[in-house]
Order: sequence, then structure tokens, then C-alpha cells
Amino acid sequence: MNGQPLLFLQFLAGKALEPCGLLLDLGEGDVATILPLLKNSGFPELTRTLPCVIEPAVLERSVTDLFAVLFDAGCSMLPPGLVCRPLGQRPPVLAEGKTLLQGEWYLGPAPFYPGRQPASRALSLKLLQLVATDADTHDIESVFRQDPVLAYHLLRLVNSLAVGVGRRITSFSQAILILGRQQLKRWLNLMLFAASRDDIRSAMLLARASLRAQRMELIAKSCGHDRLVQEQSFMAGMFSLLGILFGVPLAELLKPLRLNEHLSAALLGSEGEIGLILKLVDHLEQGLLQRPEELLGQIGLDNESINAITIESFCWTVAVIHDKQEPCDA
Repeated sequence: MNGQPLLFLQFLAGKALEPCGLLLDLGEGDVATILPLLKNSGFPELTRTLPCVIEPAVLERSVTDLFAVLFDAGCSMLPPGLVCRPLGQRPPVLAEGKTLLQGEWYLGPAPFYPGRQPASRALSLKLLQLVATDADTHDIESVFRQDPVLAYHLLRLVNSLAVGVGRRITSFSQAILILGRQQLKRWLNLMLFAASRDDIRSAMLLARASLRAQRMELIAKSCGHDRLVQEQSFMAGMFSLLGILFGVPLAELLKPLRLNEHLSAALLGSEGEIGLILKLVDHLEQGLLQRPEELLGQIGLDNESINAITIESFCWTVAVIHDKQEPCDA
């Protein structure tokens, strides 16, 4: 294969079970073709924010130029003993001498009974249902009044957006009006995953859901889909992990949201254009080397395009999670 190799990145967790590093792998292909992307995109900035370690299989290729570019970007070799891959531990525990956690332990069962959620998360879902059904602003405002954490984050977000026009927002109704229903819906998606410190999976689930949503939106955009499909792709990425978050069947959670049939079919049966994008992103997240290229062919994108999307999505996600958590203790 002479094309550009696929770039695979994974979040690694630190002692606080928050994203504190990246693991890099490359598929088969002409390594020289990916060097400009690693040099000139947001990749160096990304690796300055989160330390990046390289899978040993990449280093075995002994490509001097690749080593130089990766090391210049701040990547390092993966020393033996640095990463711990927990085997079903709840909560996962770093073995002695390890500093980073690999794996998908955070996709396991919630640390409480199904359906029982911290108050902020339950209210976030209620708000999302109200927004999805185009409820009256007064009804949405009344829910914000029930939770000071959600209220604080809403006003903080909207005030930051309003600075450029010289406005300071002091009421929930103003905030909802300025933000707009579509942006409010997107923000609530993020808050669902970030709402609880009682759930040890929250930080990593937020990172996974945010990355998936942004990746899907950018793929839809690159495929030439209109703004509606792009927005629905973002929502599909977020909603696809709600079943894991709440510990109940996804179909049950989606009922009160009244999603359109195309979005529901994508989420519940991987059907249609959005369902195909969701399949592709799922395979990329798992680092599966062959299947993504088959799916890329069906979607109409090449490795070069998806690699650029991967880096842009990780940069966006890191900005999101850094705004939602304290600096990690790796």
C-alpha cells in the first residue's frame, strides 16, 4: 500500500482517571506522506497539551524522518512499564510504577444502579428533552433554577460568548435567547457527560463522546453534507454513548427526545449515511487497521482527509475537556 497511513490516537488516563496522555499508532502506508501533516497541522500544539507516546510497532519501522518529526512534536517512545491496561478493575488502579492507564474500562457499567443518576446529570437530560421538544423558554428556565452548578456553567458560557458585543448576561432567559436552542442543545450534550464527579468514568466518557461527536460532524462536512446532517452527525456521536452513561438501553433513553427517523435509525441500527459515519468512527476509536479503509471507500474520503480530521477533532476535544476539569495529576 503506497497511500498515506491511517493515524490512530487514543486518550490515556492518569491517576485521577482523567485524560492525561495520548497513544499514537500508524497503519500501513507510505510514512513520508504523513510527515507534512504531523509537522504543520495542530498536532504539535496537541502534543504540547497532552504528552504523546508512540506504539512500539511504529518505532520498529526505523524511519528516521518519522522519528525526527514525532520527537520534534514532543512525542516520546513508549517505555516498558509506563502504561497499565486494567483488567476489569472497578475502579481501575494503576499498578506500581505505572503512570498512565490504557483501555476502555470507562465503557463499563456505571458505579450505581441503572437509572439512578446524580441530580445534575438527570436535570441535564430533562433539559435536553425540553429543548428537543421546543418547550417554552420559561419551562427551560425553571429547570436551570433547580441546579446551581448547571446555572453557573450556563451563564459562564454565555457571558464568554457575549464579551465581543459588550453584553453581560444576568438572567436565564437572556442566556437561553443569546445562546440559541441549537447551541444550548449541543452544550447540554457535553454537560451530560461532565455533570458528575461521583461517576469515575465521567472525564474519560466526556472525552470519548466529545471526540466522537466532533469527528462525525467534520466527516459529514468533508463529505459535502449540508449543515443539518452535520449537526445530526454531532448529535449521533454524543447520543451513541448515552446508554453506557445511564446504564439503560439506548432506545429507552431516546424515546422522550423525539429524534427524527434518520437519526434514530443511525443510532439504533447503524443505518443510513450517519450510521455509516458512526461505524467508521467506532472502528477508528478501536484502532482497527483494515475495516476503516473499507468504510472510508464507501463514504468517499481518503486516508489523508480522515487523518486531518482526526487531529482537528482531538485538538477540539482537548480544548473542551480542559474547560471542564482541573489540571490532571499524571
